[in-house]
Amino acid sequence: MRRLATRGAAGDVGEVAAPAADSSDCARVRSLSPWRLIDLCATWNTGVCFPSTAWSRASSGVARQGLNEAEELSSAWEAHLEPLKAPRPQGLGSRERGLVLRMARQQPPPWVHAAFLLFFLSLGGAIEIPMDPSIQNELTQPPTITKQSVKDHIVDPRDNILIECEAKGNPAPSFHWTRNSRFFNIAKDPRVSMRRRSGTLVIDFRSGGRPEEYEGEYQCFARNKFGTALSNRIRLQVSKSPLWPKENLDPVVVQEGAPLTLQCNPPPGLPSPVIFWMSSSMEPITQDKRVSQGHNGDLYFSNVMLQDMQTDYSCNARFHFTHTIQQKNPFTLKVLTNHPYNDSSLRNHPDMYSARGVAERTPSFMYPQGTSSSQMVLRGMDLLLECIASGVPTPDIAWYKKGGDLPSDKAKFENFNKALRITNVSEEDSGEYFCLASNKMGSIRHTISVRVKAAPYWLDEPKNLILAPGEDGRLVCRANGNPKPTVQWMVNGEPLQSAPPNPNREVAGDTIIFRDTQISSRAVYQCNTSNEHGYLLANAFVSVLDVPPRMLSPRNQFIRVILYNRTRLDCPFFGSPIPTLRWFKNGQGSNLDGGNYHVYENGSLEIKMIRKEDQGIYTCVATNILGKAENQVRLEVKDPTRIYRMPEDQVVKRGTTVQLECRVKHDPSLKLTVSWLKDDEPLYIGNRMKKEDDSLTIFGVAERDQGSYTCVASTELDQDLAKAYLTVLADQATPTNRLAALPKGRPDRPRDLELTDLAERSVRLTWIPGDDNNSPITDYVVQFEEDQFQPGVWHDHSKFPGSVNSAILQLSPYVNYQFRVIAVNEVGSSHPSLPSERYRTSGAPPESNPSDVKGEGTRKNNMEITWTPMNATSAFGPNLRYIVKWRRRETRETWNNVTVWGSRYVVGQTPVYVPYEIRVQAENDFGKAPEPDTVIGYSGEDYPRAAPTEVKIRVLNSTAISLQWNRVYSDTVQGQLREYRAYYWRESSLLKNLWVSQKRQQASFPGDRPRGVVSRLFPYSNYKLEMVVVNGRGDGPRSETKEFTTPEGVPSAPRRFRVRQPNLETINLEWDHPEHPNGILIGYTLKYVAFNGTKVGKQMVENFSPNQTKFSMQRADPVSRYRFTLSARTQVGSGEAVTEESPAPPNEATPTAAPDEQSIWNVTVLPNSKWANITWKHNFGPGTDFVVEYIDSNHTKKTVPVKAQAQPIQLTDLYPGMTYTLRVYSRDNEGISSTVITFMTSTAYTNNQADIATQGWFIGLMCAIALLVLILLIVCFIKRSRGGKYPVREKKDVPLGPEDPKEEDGSFDYSDEDNKPLQGSQTSLDGTIKQQESDDSLVDYGEGGEGQFNEDGSFIGQYTVKKDKEETEGNESSEATSPVNAIYSLA
Repeated sequence: MRRLATRGAAGDVGEVAAPAADSSDCARVRSLSPWRLIDLCATWNTGVCFPSTAWSRASSGVARQGLNEAEELSSAWEAHLEPLKAPRPQGLGSRERGLVLRMARQQPPPWVHAAFLLFFLSLGGAIEIPMDPSIQNELTQPPTITKQSVKDHIVDPRDNILIECEAKGNPAPSFHWTRNSRFFNIAKDPRVSMRRRSGTLVIDFRSGGRPEEYEGEYQCFARNKFGTALSNRIRLQVSKSPLWPKENLDPVVVQEGAPLTLQCNPPPGLPSPVIFWMSSSMEPITQDKRVSQGHNGDLYFSNVMLQDMQTDYSCNARFHFTHTIQQKNPFTLKVLTNHPYNDSSLRNHPDMYSARGVAERTPSFMYPQGTSSSQMVLRGMDLLLECIASGVPTPDIAWYKKGGDLPSDKAKFENFNKALRITNVSEEDSGEYFCLASNKMGSIRHTISVRVKAAPYWLDEPKNLILAPGEDGRLVCRANGNPKPTVQWMVNGEPLQSAPPNPNREVAGDTIIFRDTQISSRAVYQCNTSNEHGYLLANAFVSVLDVPPRMLSPRNQFIRVILYNRTRLDCPFFGSPIPTLRWFKNGQGSNLDGGNYHVYENGSLEIKMIRKEDQGIYTCVATNILGKAENQVRLEVKDPTRIYRMPEDQVVKRGTTVQLECRVKHDPSLKLTVSWLKDDEPLYIGNRMKKEDDSLTIFGVAERDQGSYTCVASTELDQDLAKAYLTVLADQATPTNRLAALPKGRPDRPRDLELTDLAERSVRLTWIPGDDNNSPITDYVVQFEEDQFQPGVWHDHSKFPGSVNSAILQLSPYVNYQFRVIAVNEVGSSHPSLPSERYRTSGAPPESNPSDVKGEGTRKNNMEITWTPMNATSAFGPNLRYIVKWRRRETRETWNNVTVWGSRYVVGQTPVYVPYEIRVQAENDFGKAPEPDTVIGYSGEDYPRAAPTEVKIRVLNSTAISLQWNRVYSDTVQGQLREYRAYYWRESSLLKNLWVSQKRQQASFPGDRPRGVVSRLFPYSNYKLEMVVVNGRGDGPRSETKEFTTPEGVPSAPRRFRVRQPNLETINLEWDHPEHPNGILIGYTLKYVAFNGTKVGKQMVENFSPNQTKFSMQRADPVSRYRFTLSARTQVGSGEAVTEESPAPPNEATPTAAPDEQSIWNVTVLPNSKWANITWKHNFGPGTDFVVEYIDSNHTKKTVPVKAQAQPIQLTDLYPGMTYTLRVYSRDNEGISSTVITFMTSTAYTNNQADIATQGWFIGLMCAIALLVLILLIVCFIKRSRGGKYPVREKKDVPLGPEDPKEEDGSFDYSDEDNKPLQGSQTSLDGTIKQQESDDSLVDYGEGGEGQFNEDGSFIGQYTVKKDKEETEGNESSEATSPVNAIYSLA
């Protein structure tokens, strides 16, 4: 049991709105029951057509009428199943809401398919045993041929021979073959084998043998205990490409202007070779209406010119299977002429021939000869008629058909109008055709009588027949052809005449009638219809099933539905004879039917409107004469989801905050999810947005926030939508007057709507504006509502300036209009006005047709025609419907047509991938729309039937190969060729004990191409490869498996390269072997270099053996860093290298392992005085942008945007000696950031000293300069100052002042800076200050004035009397002048 429903997140089921069906299809289904009127349609109020049990009861009658009618029933039912797979919700306008039921996102469960298939079992249509394993194991089935080789099977003598034969059945069939109508004993021939679980023959010539010995006619027999199925008679032929016979050709002498035929006469090949003409230098022969190649391969010159001597002519034959070209010895022309000079200027002369002295003559036919001929062609083939004429000037060819016109849709001209090709010939193409050759000298005609014969073709192909015991049925085998084909019946591969008699079977020509069938009637019947041009062979089995009822759906289902919705419960079942079905609720004894319940004849129970009291347990019971089966479903009713407070349209200024409300009421037992859409796309909630359960808030509104916002409130079963539009205004200038400063608001709604000037297609609408609330009205929006297609839904009709209040509205026919008006100013939109009165326009025929008409196959034997339906304003009248017409392209068959009320129609029983002409015309009760355009569509594709052949592999390098193959024939593609595809997998590595993944990979080569390249292979490996052809349906058969080996390559990078520093002197390196050696490892190469800032040392290289994975080294200094680069080597060379650095200086972040989530880590800073290099690691995808943010000691923040993959980054505006903090974060998400690290730039001179501090010449130079400066200072101040420090008091009994500092020895020392006298002066015994000899005396500078205190108090003392020089010298101290004192005096 199930409803037509969709499954929720927790496995529950939600109802789906029923799509409308085409009532004409229901009528068509009913018309298939001519013996009595049976209601085959169980129709909802919306018009959905479902098969009823009456349909099932009609199955035996359908079998009596012929399985073609059953197939039409099947196609009609399948056509109505398609809309149920993807029902469409109703469209929603702005600020509208409505219940939109959740759609299914997965395929229906397998039992649904089984139920549909078992409906078809009762109809005798195409038979497929349901996929339910229990049914498959129980139901028996005679054999059915599923795959076989073509009737004329031509094989390449260089390959093994493959003759295909596949079949299915239960039990699995066994196989045997006949060759030339005699039993073919496979066991006696060691070259012949049969594939396992298959009848396909494989003839192997790798050990020798001639393929020609196996030519003949083969037939496959598939047998189990219920019958035997036969394949076609497969004629096996070996392709032949014989050599061209050697011959010596004399030069061909011909008079200029004469006709000439160069005969090719290629050797006969199988299949026939392709002929083309070239010169001996392999230049193609230029062809035109004068020189051209005929269909027989000969080269015809309508008239020979002197220029034709400039090259020779060689016929070439290309043979398909061997792909070889054989060249015939070239012809050499010798042209005799009256004008020996080949003047190129005469080639374009208007009278070229007379200018060269060539006589003009009337046309004559070179091929065919004479005035008439005849030709026979088979129906469905191409007819090629050819006329090649000679003459001077070169004749023109025209084609005609006596008594009629050439079929324009099938006829095309080739070879410069010398050939007429008519494709897909039918009987109406027979008759007389003639070609007319004419030039200015005259004309001539040739008549060709065309007769169209036909190999047998199906009118009614026999189909498999499944019956219940005691039922009647029939097999029909009708075919046509010219001459009329004969029909021969066989049973299990034997002529029916020699089969045991069966009283329940009656043969009536092309029909076998079965009456009161029993289990013993099971068998496989063959119908062979043939004439002199070919044959058709079809298998059809008769199976009799005797099965008690059984349920196909899961037992005890639990279904939740929404209150007040319509619900349909199905109870798929199977049984033979067809069981009857009844429904019960809560164990009640009465059958459910009537009132709110309706039981369709196919057993489905519909509840028209779900109410709370409909909750309960429903039981369906299926009964036939063999027993009964039942199933239950528990139905639970839930409250609907409703948005009761909807978001409103708003007009806001940029930079403000806006809130959109969305308050929801829902069933508390269901999980509610509220999401938002912007412009019908999922809304990304960024940092400026905040989503709560009942609202959406946008902070700092920007222009990009303008648009429509949709609140989606959904549960597992249903959802509700509400939409509002947000308008963002730019910043306005500051108001300059009192009126502008008044508060502004939305305008009031317009009022008093009035309709005047009523006409068929127009009306005048007048309204009174509302108050603009201090903001002028800029626009009026007129909306309309119609009550036929979408009642209650308002649509925008037109927009008018805010200065008008009356407008003429253009209307569509047959619409019952109602209008309202909305005023708009810069603040927002007013509430809509009250609606106007209604006005209905008169009807008219549609003026347009539906758009987007397409024709595409959904399965191999149908074509689905779809279109975009027309809306209410284009319907123009009641009962809008569509006339769908179709016919095969390039045929003159009449148009098929059907009337459809929906937007799709499925054409059944179509050939595989053929073009159709399609027209869809709208029609209502007033008439039809104009004639529609013709659209080309295609029926469904089938899987390709052939695989690429001659697959050749050439190894390009260790990781790439070149592929070349033979393209398949276009008729085997059975669809549009999408690509050739190579499946390849790594079988093993040439290295022992190395595990490899054998996962299949693929390489695609789009289009019809014969070659391609497969790259990214692993070196030093064994590979296998298969080729397929891919069309829109899928892959075709696989080609023969090819094997190839890639040569040795370079290895991948060593794994887990680790650099450790146990102390400041030692660095240890460890690594693992490469994941992909790609060959035999011969060792490792380690390169390392020391660096310090921008200084880089000499690179060192170490080579290790392939088994060594460790290395230790001693550091040269504790400051420098080291960069290590490690790679592995094979004989080919070094592979990918891995690089690590060590040790990390204090300014670098410690590396950490890459996290699982998106993150930034291992930020590294290499600073200098004015710049720093920044690198980091991350696990973001390609194309991610970053921002580097750094802050200096003054708290100045700067950012640098970084494009993806732009590392390292250099910061160039840094200050020397300053401390910085730095982080890196994602530009798209600032929350994803690295850790903050701190670094300091060096001072402006530090790096220079550090760079040369260890240089000996620099140290010596600095020492010499310092010593020289010291010596100069000493010499200088010895001359300028002879004194130093003197005690101011001898040890005398002189009283001290209370503030005088005193040393222990009684002497004063002016060591305190504030009390220190000026150097160069002396203190006398009586405390007075005497002048030194120095000319720099401050007394001199002071002009004899008294000493004063400076602001800092550094000058202490009093200069009273200026002594003469002699007095000063007499009082000099006896102390030696010290250099230290000299330096003090300098200071």
